[in-house]
Amino acid sequence: MSSQELAAFLRRRREELRPEDVPVEATSPPGRRARRTPGLRREEVAALAQVSVSYYERLEQARAPRPSPQVLVALATALRLTEAERDHLARLAGQVLPAENGGAAERVPEEARQLLGRLDGIPAYIVNDRQDIVAWNAAAAALITDFSRLTPDERNVTRMSTRFRATLCTGAPGSESDFSRQAAAQLRAAGVRHPTDNVLAELVNEFAAHDPEFASHWRNHTVHPMPSVRKILRHPVLGELEIDRHTLGLPGSGFSLVMYTAEAGSPSAAALKSL
Repeated sequence: MSSQELAAFLRRRREELRPEDVPVEATSPPGRRARRTPGLRREEVAALAQVSVSYYERLEQARAPRPSPQVLVALATALRLTEAERDHLARLAGQVLPAENGGAAERVPEEARQLLGRLDGIPAYIVNDRQDIVAWNAAAAALITDFSRLTPDERNVTRMSTRFRATLCTGAPGSESDFSRQAAAQLRAAGVRHPTDNVLAELVNEFAAHDPEFASHWRNHTVHPMPSVRKILRHPVLGELEIDRHTLGLPGSGFSLVMYTAEAGSPSAAALKSL
């Protein structure tokens, strides 16, 4: 169990939950003592989860023993966690075993490679847990870059976003921080599955040093998946394109399929068809 990570995650979720988000009878009387922060108090979360205050306090201090599945369910309900957050909480508590390969290279399923070839005209690539691009189709290379000319270390989505930021692509207006949030959530989940992967840890530190928004989402234990992110891409031939980046997990593996599309009938959609 990653007790320090579990403690930090519980604190963040408790601090984000407002008294008005839970039943009135679950919060302490207003006159009891003034709130120093807008989040719930520890004793309020303990009461909602029906665990002792001392035990919950020890959880947030990384001093408690491994919580049982029943306690985890109660805490998830008390903190109003999403499905992604519930899964993350369980993994932090050791209720879901980390990946056995510890971050070692995994073979890309052959059917996934075949799917890339069948996505005719749709730029797509496959990433692993670290967000390394491990396979791609011709349309993706034409849209983004010739991945074959990059070293394996350079073929990483987070590294490429830092390298090409403000030159190749940026967030669409109103969604500038979406990619950083998505990257933090994906790498946070990967870190739980591969707790001994030093390369992954180095990647997180590297990206946090270059992207304050990523660092903020990382500190806040953001784990909400973002299946779609809108971006503005500047292509040397096609010009400026407004495209959507879709991420789909491949069942039974640690890989995800990433595809780029544009709104039907838009100039960007027409441009993509010319790749």
